Amino acid sequence: MGISFWHIVIVVLVVVLLFGAGKIPRLMKDLGSGITAFKKGLKQDEPAGEQPAGTDPAKPQIPSPAPSAEKKTEEAVRRT
Repeated sequence: MGISFWHIVIVVLVVVLLFGAGKIPRLMKDLGSGITAFKKGLKQDEPAGEQPAGTDPAKPQIPSPAPSAEKKTEEAVRRT
């Protein structure tokens, strides 16, 4: 059981009834321009293999702990 020819015909008729024959070409044009803009945006992004300048891929940067975390660690060490 798949999509038959008659299913497609019914869907097209419903779309024409809902939007009207005049709006469909405009909707398709807007959809096409949206897809084109999306592809253009993907091309403008930097490739996935490149790293931002100043970063070494062999050395991951570890963020420094928050000051409150350092104080809590120092207090825990003093207690022991």
